[in-house]
Amino acid sequence: MPDFAWMAWTWQTGIFFAVIASLLLTMILLAAYRPETERVGILRIPTTRGDRLFISLLGSAFIHLAWLGLVGPDLWWASSLSLLYAAAVFRYV
Repeated sequence: MPDFAWMAWTWQTGIFFAVIASLLLTMILLAAYRPETERVGILRIPTTRGDRLFISLLGSAFIHLAWLGLVGPDLWWASSLSLLYAAAVFRYV
């Protein structure tokens, strides 16, 4: 059995990886049942659902890093801001 003590496996870490896995599973199921078409939004580039998910995750990481650097370790507001950002990306990008 491998030793996983090298990483801080907390319940928060478990939830993070479970959410990422569920997002990927949701994207797979959506692609199977509702084929996607490229859409041109505010960025003026054609994007798919997967592209918008990647942009959302990348932007959310930057939001959290900026929050940690500028405000502090209380990340609940940063998470709320990231959800709003993700909703805007999926709506307008």
